[in-house]
Amino acid sequence: MKKINRILTGTLFSIALVSMLSSCRAAQRNVAGAYEHKTECMGVEGDGSQTVKGWGTGRNREDAVEQAKKNGLSDVLFKGIISNKGCNAKPILFDPNAREKHEDYFNAFFADGGAYKEFITGEDGSDLHFSVVKGRGKMGDQELYGVIIRVQRAKLKERMIQDGILPK
Repeated sequence: MKKINRILTGTLFSIALVSMLSSCRAAQRNVAGAYEHKTECMGVEGDGSQTVKGWGTGRNREDAVEQAKKNGLSDVLFKGIISNKGCNAKPILFDPNAREKHEDYFNAFFADGGAYKEFITGEDGSDLHFSVVKGRGKMGDQELYGVIIRVQRAKLKERMIQDGILPK
């Protein structure tokens, strides 16, 4: 009877141990998928433009890259870029509710093919070549990509003043 109890106890302990280890392994896999990629400063050019790496997700590469461009520009406009590489940490629009106050304007501005494209170029200054980086892992059926863009900060600020979003 003691032998059966030892075998039963050992078996139950082994099952519990395997169950705990496999659940820990699953949790570690999910952590990578939930990581929030933030826009990174890559440097500042002599004309005041900022080179940043924005991240975006989409159902395919093309959608994710376009979303990354929008996210990079949006962060320069609304959040600012915190870095030790010289990027201006201040956002262009200081009002924390600017996006909500001018929702119609910014929905059109960031629409596919919208005006946001006037203020970004590839890191070499061309409109045709953007450096794209494949992100690690997938978030469900969404793909993750990063893209390096140059944001024309001065032109963007001037446009916000012209359109009445930013006071003079």
